[in-house]
Amino acid sequence: MFSGIVEEAGTVQGIKETPRSIRLIVKACACGRGLKLGDSVAINGCCLTVVKLAGKPRQRLLHFDLLRETWERTNLQFARAGALVNLERSLRFDDRLGGHFVTGHIDGLGRIARWERAGKDHVLDITAPPEVMRYIVFKGSVAVDGISLTVAGVKRKEFRIWIIPHTFDVTALRERSVGDAVNLEADLIGKYIEKFLANRKSRST
Repeated sequence: MFSGIVEEAGTVQGIKETPRSIRLIVKACACGRGLKLGDSVAINGCCLTVVKLAGKPRQRLLHFDLLRETWERTNLQFARAGALVNLERSLRFDDRLGGHFVTGHIDGLGRIARWERAGKDHVLDITAPPEVMRYIVFKGSVAVDGISLTVAGVKRKEFRIWIIPHTFDVTALRERSVGDAVNLEADLIGKYIEKFLANRKSRST
């Protein structure tokens, strides 16, 4: 479980196919400290397991094995050596929850339709598939590449986010352009409410 508060933007060091998986190697600074094999890290919002650690404590190389399904369902398929990715270690029970509950299970890929500066901030419009848009509500939460963000506007096929300077500076969003794919995870609470109401309706018929 994660909070959507990105700790740092790591750098992709390499991606290669192995007989059993796709190996992703990411260089991390803050997120590398205290990690051990088997720990979970959100990479652009996708929950992955550390399978190997290398390098110095302050510049750790984190190795992850991606299943083919994970590769095809996330924007990690477009990552290249040198690209930035958002990193967040999993929550501890004594952590503050600064964002919202994020599982690290990507619901779908969105596409950036607008990404430009507006005063000191940036405005970000994202087109999203129906299976994600059904959970997007005005002033609700959504995870974009693992970043917990507040929805500022909703249309039939897209939603709007305002990005403050801090978020722009510390996340991989600063590398994004119009047309780029972003990982989307809708708010978990909305999914549970939908399931509860569907079950309630089926019992009453």
